[in-house]
Amino acid sequence: MTSPVRLVPVDYAALDDNALVAQVRSGQREAFRHIMQRCNQRLFRIARSVVGEDAEAEDVLQESYMRAYNKLDTFRGDSTLLTWLTSIVLNEARGRLRKRHTMVGLEQIDAAPDDTHHVIRFPSKFGNEDPAVSAARAQIRHLLEHAIDELPEAFRTVYVMREIEECTVEETATLLAIKPETVKTRLHRARRLLRTSLQGTLAVTMSEAFPFMGQRCARVTEAVMARLDLQVGAR
Repeated sequence: MTSPVRLVPVDYAALDDNALVAQVRSGQREAFRHIMQRCNQRLFRIARSVVGEDAEAEDVLQESYMRAYNKLDTFRGDSTLLTWLTSIVLNEARGRLRKRHTMVGLEQIDAAPDDTHHVIRFPSKFGNEDPAVSAARAQIRHLLEHAIDELPEAFRTVYVMREIEECTVEETATLLAIKPETVKTRLHRARRLLRTSLQGTLAVTMSEAFPFMGQRCARVTEAVMARLDLQVGAR
C-alpha cells in the first residue's frame, strides 16, 4: 500500500521576490500576502506623498495591489518587483489627483523661484529640555509629517522617495518620468522648505515617518486577500 504524500509547508518568508511571484502565478495566493507585507511600507509612503491623506493612500494601495495581482503575468523581472509595484501605485495615485482637477502644472513648479512656495512654520517645542523622551520624538515625527504634507506634491513625492525611502536619483527619475537634474532640483527645494519649517533637527526620526506596520499593514493586507477570495470565487 502506497503511503500518502505529505505536503511540506512553504516557507514564504524565506523566498526572494521572484520566487514569491512564481508561487503566486502557480496559484498560491498566500504568497501574495508576503509580497504585500514586504512592500507595504514603501508603497504607502509614496502613495501618501501623492494624495496627501492616510485613508486615500490606503485605498490607492488596495487598488494597486488588485491591479498588480491581476497583471502579475506581465512582470518580466526587467526591474525589481518593488520598482514595478511602485510604478503601479504612482499611476493609481496620480489618476486620483487628475480627478480632483487640482494639480499645479509641473513646469510652473520647476520654473518658479525657490521662495514661491511656503511651508507652515511650526514652533520649536522641545529644544534641549528632554531629547530622550520617546513621547517627544513621536511629537517631532508628527511635526515632520505635517511639514512634508505642506510641500507641493511634486516636491513631496521626490522628497519621500529620495530621503525617506532612499531611492536613487536614477530610480526616482525613471519612476516619475522626469530628468535626474529635475529630481535634484526638487529635492533641493524641498529641503530648503523643510529647513525653514523644522530647523534641521529631525534627522534622527526620519526613518520612522509615516509608519505602516501593525494594524494598518494588517488591515490593507487582509482587505486585499478578501477581495482576491471574492474574485476567485466569482470565476
